Amino acid sequence: MQHTSEHMSQNKLQPTVTSVDCKKRVSLWTVQKVHSWARLQFPCCQTSFLLAIVNHAISGRALLRLTDSKLERMGIAQEQQRHDILQEVLSLRVIEELDNLNEIVSECFFTL
Repeated sequence: MQHTSEHMSQNKLQPTVTSVDCKKRVSLWTVQKVHSWARLQFPCCQTSFLLAIVNHAISGRALLRLTDSKLERMGIAQEQQRHDILQEVLSLRVIEELDNLNEIVSECFFTL
C-alpha cells in the first residue's frame, strides 16, 4: 500500500498517495526515506525539520518515537510546526500499527 497519511475526502477516509516508497514499513525507513517523506508532507518552510532529520539521523523507527519535547530539543522552535509534524507522525503510527495487526492476522490464518 502506498500512503503516508489519511485525510477526509468525500466523507470517506482515504489514503494520500505519495511518491515515497511506502511499501516498506515505516519502522524500516532509512533517514533518506524519512527526509523524502518530510519534504513531501511539509513543502513550505520546513527547512529546520529537514535539517534536523539529517543532523539527528532520524530513521523511520526514530520518527515514530518523536515527541513534542524531542522536536523542541532538535531545534523545532515553533509550537505549531511541532504540532503539525506530530499530527503526521500520528498517522504514520496508526499505519504502522495496522501493518503489525495485519501481519499477526496473516500469520494466524496462514499457519493453520
